[in-house]
Amino acid sequence: MPYVDRQNRICGFLDIEENETCGRFLRRYFILDTQANCLLWYMDNPQNLAIGAGAVGSLQLTYISKVSIATPKQKPKTPFCFVINALSQRYFLQASDQKDLQDWVEALNRASKITVPKGGSVPPATEIAKPPVLPQAQERKPQVAYKTEIIGGVVVHTPISIN
Repeated sequence: MPYVDRQNRICGFLDIEENETCGRFLRRYFILDTQANCLLWYMDNPQNLAIGAGAVGSLQLTYISKVSIATPKQKPKTPFCFVINALSQRYFLQASDQKDLQDWVEALNRASKITVPKGGSVPPATEIAKPPVLPQAQERKPQVAYKTEIIGGVVVHTPISIN
């Protein structure tokens, strides 16, 4: 069952299929650290491990494109199984019960969601700020407008040229 630790991270035990085709799941301790923007897994709870024992696996949250409950076609004999799609790899994990499964899927989807602020959500400034005055000795670079897009979970800045 996932729980929130003192550092406000979601933690708990899950079974992970280390190799996608082997069908063998190994028990690991997972920490979903939204501050560090990663999902880490250890052999056991880090409090029980030797000092300096590191994670046996990690995954950047920005690489996760989708977290969903595994279909019977994907894992026919594995109950409470879900899949993390990240880059071109799939990670199959197994929870201990249905509630555990739902909690992990929701937490991972919430943590890996890309949020884009809406245009009207920023309150208007009451005072117009003047640009800082640059000394004459510094050269000014020409200002270039950029178009910003999110493509495949990656922010892409494209210069806009006006002819």
